[in-house]
Amino acid sequence: MRTIRNMAGKAVAEIDRAAARWLEGLGQPEENRARDVVRLRVLSIGALAAAAATPVALSPVLPLSLALPVGATGAAALFLSVVAVMSSMTRRPIARPPGISADSLVFDACPGLSLLLDPRGVVTRCGGRDRASFPAALQDACGQRLAELVHVSDRIALVHALDTLRQGADAASAAVRVQGVYSASQGRQFLHLGLEMTAMRGVDGELEAVFAQMRDVSAEEALRREATDRVSEARSAHEAKSRFLAAVSHELRTPLNAILGFSDVLAGEYFGRLETDRQKEYIGLIRQSGAHLLSLVNTMLDMSKIEAGRYQLIAEPFAVDEVVEACRAMLDLQARGKGVTLTARTAKGLGEVVADRRAVKQILINLAGNAVKFTEAGGIVTIDAVRSGSDLVLTVSDTGIGIPADKLEFLGQPFMQVQDDYTRGFEGTGLGLSLVKGLVALHGGRLHISSSAGEGTVVTVTLPADGSGIAAQGEDGEASPVEFPPRLPAAARSTMKDVQDRENDDAAQAKIA
Repeated sequence: MRTIRNMAGKAVAEIDRAAARWLEGLGQPEENRARDVVRLRVLSIGALAAAAATPVALSPVLPLSLALPVGATGAAALFLSVVAVMSSMTRRPIARPPGISADSLVFDACPGLSLLLDPRGVVTRCGGRDRASFPAALQDACGQRLAELVHVSDRIALVHALDTLRQGADAASAAVRVQGVYSASQGRQFLHLGLEMTAMRGVDGELEAVFAQMRDVSAEEALRREATDRVSEARSAHEAKSRFLAAVSHELRTPLNAILGFSDVLAGEYFGRLETDRQKEYIGLIRQSGAHLLSLVNTMLDMSKIEAGRYQLIAEPFAVDEVVEACRAMLDLQARGKGVTLTARTAKGLGEVVADRRAVKQILINLAGNAVKFTEAGGIVTIDAVRSGSDLVLTVSDTGIGIPADKLEFLGQPFMQVQDDYTRGFEGTGLGLSLVKGLVALHGGRLHISSSAGEGTVVTVTLPADGSGIAAQGEDGEASPVEFPPRLPAAARSTMKDVQDRENDDAAQAKIA
């Protein structure tokens, strides 16, 4: 008897565990689960008893071979039907607070301040996740026109956005300001808000309501205003620097002309012979220093003109070979003094080109002067001029010190030099390449530099031979402003770069005068 009781207890426990797992899978709350487990236990025991008793009850009517399956099947069907009814009663919908729908939950969960407007712009509903952070006038604006709550100067933009929706648009936006909390230290403040509106239309397409979402963009507006102020300050400082540079350069030329003129008179001994060679040497040094300073002043004047867009190019046909030879002759004495061989080569039948003669000459002088300066004794500097299709190609190559890789991304900036320390062995101000870049840009040309440290540098200037680049720069008859100094992007660590390329505006790399 005890064994039978133990077996029955184990069977009941297994039934209870199976019922509990089934109810847990259906999502039945734990506090109601024990009651339903008891019900399922009773049903299960009843179903077993019915499965045993039904065939016995059917045996007088049916043969035993039919009574057993029919009785067991009927008991199982009844059990499953009752369980199905209990399952449907167990699954209860998720309870929500009375009066709150799914639409309300979504409306109140939207970021910022959510507003529902009628077609006239009157607020009919307020909500939103950040509703409490907005001014009180907007937190409970039901029954008021939204246009009356924003700054008076922003009402036209808001009304225009609403009218756009009424005319058939699906969405519209506006930037408005509303009065914020008054501060004793900062006075009356206004919040900058971004307003996004979406049209809600009926079946016939008529505008029935407008869903509006407001977000506080005061921080973004402050950053935008600060950026605008910074740009204005930078532009003002830039213009002041240009005026200062032009004024100082102009004032320096007057005394320099006197220094050069009187040093020429003294060197020519027009008013008496000099007594010693030391006096002649000193006068020659004065003349040389004055000429160097005048060249620097002229370069600074040209820079300020290019920067301000007032550098006038005079396009005229001229023979390129004459300009190349003039540059070679001008720098030949300096090259021979350093022990450098300076040669010039022009292609046969080069003919004439249309460009600014003075500017082309300045480009070659600066590039060739750089090459001579950075080439040691025994080196070679070559100036080449050829035609390539409709372009004039000028090349200045040398066997000098080249350009270190760590200087590539900084080259082309005014006053930037390859050797920028107190022990550098080459004179110069770092303005030569900047001026060359500006003059090439005014011609609509390209500047390409190939260099390796210790192996030399090749600088190639490509200009339209027919002067079409100059016409494109100022079609209205006036010189178009050129960004000067040209803005250099971060350069890759490479020994070859393109500058002012019309197809690839890479960083400039060249030696600086």
